[in-house]
Amino acid sequence: MSYIPTPATIEEAPEASRAILEGVQKQLGRVPNIFRLVSNSPAALSGWTALQGALGKGKLPAATRERIALAMAEANGCDYCLSAHTYTGGKFAKLDESEIAANRRGSSNDPKAAAAVEFAKALVVSRGAVAAREIDAVRAAGYSDAEILEIIAHVALNTFTNYVNEALGTEIDFPRIDRLAA
Repeated sequence: MSYIPTPATIEEAPEASRAILEGVQKQLGRVPNIFRLVSNSPAALSGWTALQGALGKGKLPAATRERIALAMAEANGCDYCLSAHTYTGGKFAKLDESEIAANRRGSSNDPKAAAAVEFAKALVVSRGAVAAREIDAVRAAGYSDAEILEIIAHVALNTFTNYVNEALGTEIDFPRIDRLAA
């Protein structure tokens, strides 16, 4: 049970959040707990979903975005996001078990995607203070400056959701996935 109330339905959410939650319902077929929890702050919900929507129109493929989310969830110890992105990574991005396992370890079976995921993990570990060689490596893998900025934005987006879930104890409503042993 979360540390702040999670509206049980769209109708129980603040009025200013309801249209966004209805959009989530239409897109996913349901409204996951994290969306309903964040709906307690219409500003936070609006900001989060606006960034998510903008990045969805960016240059990074959906599979790479899911790979980054999986690496972030594991690195930040977020059980909710690990469970959610294991589910969505498999169902929507068509990542197989081997790929999901590699992503959780901070890499990928695909060489180009590996550079993005490794860069994202380096950002987390160094709190943004990556070395020039790490930027050079992601660029050498074929990522443009715009895509490098999008990787950084996905790290920020996933850090937000990881922290919300861990700080507030969002109840997991996806098949539960346990973190890797340290």
